[in-house]
Amino acid sequence: MLDPEQARAASQLLVGHWDKGTRLDAIPPELRPQTRSEGYAIQSHVLDRSVAPLFGWKIAATSLAGQRHINVDGPMAGRLLAEKAVEVGGAVSLATSKMRVAEIEFAFRFGRQLPPRPVPYEIAEVMEAVATLHPAIEIPDSRYDDFCAVGAPQLIADNACANLFVIGEAVEGDWRDVDLAEHPVVAFVSGKSQHNGTGAAVLGDPRIALTWIVNELSGLGIALQPGQVVITGTCVTPISVEAGDEVTGDLGRFGRVSVRFI
Repeated sequence: MLDPEQARAASQLLVGHWDKGTRLDAIPPELRPQTRSEGYAIQSHVLDRSVAPLFGWKIAATSLAGQRHINVDGPMAGRLLAEKAVEVGGAVSLATSKMRVAEIEFAFRFGRQLPPRPVPYEIAEVMEAVATLHPAIEIPDSRYDDFCAVGAPQLIADNACANLFVIGEAVEGDWRDVDLAEHPVVAFVSGKSQHNGTGAAVLGDPRIALTWIVNELSGLGIALQPGQVVITGTCVTPISVEAGDEVTGDLGRFGRVSVRFI
């Protein structure tokens, strides 16, 4: 079992690589998490490097294909740092990027707190706490040379591959009665390719994914806070990008969001 100082040291190692744009093979054995809980204990210290309140959360590995790709058996939660937010239409450098992918997602901003409790939250309870829906793009990355080989505890420690993200404008009008699982999502890359998906790619429904993370955090003693945003996982197969590309996510009636790569 890792003690608090070991967890902090492991986080400092990972954050140092994050800040420098460098990578490591794995966390050294003496600091390496063996369980998801130890991974989350390490991840919690990522806030030590942030001067702003926590922006929100992400969910990684929300499809079976994604889980198989990185050799995990379920989703993982990660923290979104405020200084990693990119404005809509903004530019992102790929100079130090390992993954070089963009993901189109549904994002939910919470209007009230959901405190930890022993009884799991139901979807309806979670959705009642949501204030707004947004289109989003995630640009994940890893601090490992081979992120498919290190396993879930180390991936969780590495903030579930969190990195940059773009949150679009809040959806206008009523969206709560729309079937998000069936809702089409389209991504365009600089007019040269198109990628199609639906909300069903995200644990079957983005609302199911949102409820999963609420309960995952509840089990860790963490409350979702008012104003925090959760991005729920990619609705299309992760899109490979290169310098010069512009990616636009089109969620139809829910709006569009874009980012440029340099």
